[in-house]
Amino acid sequence: MDWFTLVTGIIFLLNFIFAGILLFLERKDASATWAWLMVLFFIPIAGFALYLLLGRRLSKKKLFDWEDRHKVGIDNLIQYQMDAIQQKTFEFSSKETEDMQDLIYMQLINNHAVLTQDNDVKIFIDGHKKFDALFKDIEEAKNHVHLQTYILRRDNLGKRLMTLLLKKAKQGVKVRVLYDDMGSRGMTKRYFKELRAAGGEVEAFFPSNVPIINPRLNFRNHRKLVIIDGRVGYIGGFNVGDEYLGLDKRFGYWRDTHLRVEGSSVHPIQTRFILDWNQASYRHDIEYAEHLFPAIPRKGEVAMQIVSSGPDSEWEQIKNGYIKLITNAKEYIYIQTPYFIPDASLLDSLRIAALSGVDVRIMIPNKPDHMFVYWATYSYVGELMKAGARIYIYDNGFIHAKTLVADDEAASVGTANIDLRSFRLNFEVNAFIYDKGTASKLGQIFRDDMKLSTELTDELYQSRSLYIRFKESISRLLSPIL
Repeated sequence: MDWFTLVTGIIFLLNFIFAGILLFLERKDASATWAWLMVLFFIPIAGFALYLLLGRRLSKKKLFDWEDRHKVGIDNLIQYQMDAIQQKTFEFSSKETEDMQDLIYMQLINNHAVLTQDNDVKIFIDGHKKFDALFKDIEEAKNHVHLQTYILRRDNLGKRLMTLLLKKAKQGVKVRVLYDDMGSRGMTKRYFKELRAAGGEVEAFFPSNVPIINPRLNFRNHRKLVIIDGRVGYIGGFNVGDEYLGLDKRFGYWRDTHLRVEGSSVHPIQTRFILDWNQASYRHDIEYAEHLFPAIPRKGEVAMQIVSSGPDSEWEQIKNGYIKLITNAKEYIYIQTPYFIPDASLLDSLRIAALSGVDVRIMIPNKPDHMFVYWATYSYVGELMKAGARIYIYDNGFIHAKTLVADDEAASVGTANIDLRSFRLNFEVNAFIYDKGTASKLGQIFRDDMKLSTELTDELYQSRSLYIRFKESISRLLSPIL
């Protein structure tokens, strides 16, 4: 036996021993385990390196803690709402909200998601209109601006935002910017030098100890939030970059969904930001202050909960909320998502709904921004077509919206895609809305987008080439780890 054969054998043996230990000690999901074993079998050495980058689980230790939560009154309010719902004494503002009390209770007990019923909600589906409104709100800020995003670019839009934030910081407004170190990997500390000099604060989520390269590809903070003076909140799918204004030729028009919220739900949005900020900050933790949670006069009638999920959670709260909306639906379910890689539970809930006569419609992009994810999406929607679901391919650019609407009664808008990465690997946040008016608007937006889409018929799906079928099959096998 020559040295090359011996060394190769030892490397392969160690690869499988260490990978086996990591896989079976860390991983509970059988489909993900088998997917990783397939990767290790076909690319044994590089596959182990990929596992170290992508496959390891996050400890379930409590990452987000804020000792001042009780000062906001959240803990007492949560207990009151749970008790009142159990005792049938809770006063719901509408029939739509009362009909969703089982979902509301589930998010209360599992996610501490307070129900508020006095919100005004504006829906944005166009980047220009969304950022015009956001910049106007920031311009009018008097006390603080808290901004959290997954992607922050150093392009024209990013520079416009930073110029405005610098202006407000110089006026004495407290500006805090939290970005994800992987999503915003072009960012450097030097870029924020002027903002910090003016009193602004900037933090990166899960930053790398190695310059430029971040080896932690999973467990990213995918949330996008803005809170202005504790009175106005933004939540949804838009990051900060020129492509979100439709200025990237590869994607064309960028179709997303974002919400501007006024009302008591701004307080849980603020709490979410503070929890994330304090996790990322080592020197500038935010402590409770009344100006962060001002009294808000009644702005509207919309009921909603702000629901978070992440790899540190025992339960997949946003996914479970999706499933509850689907199983409660009697007439229709509309879903818009750039990636559709459901796990077995969500796929079964959609299949059962479609087979039960519920009008299930799913809209996905006509172009990929992640190739394997795109072809895995095609495979899953093809399976749902067999159960009677209708699939629409958005042709007017790129659809990045993360929305689910059910029966003109309830909806969810936020950062979580319909995929395993959003359910298990990323930190996400969604607004669950229980309001006929808002749900009806979102339903109509979906129907308007259908006019800009091509329906994927059975004939079109069956006519795809053998090469595409092969890509679908491989991507489907890898879907648990995408």
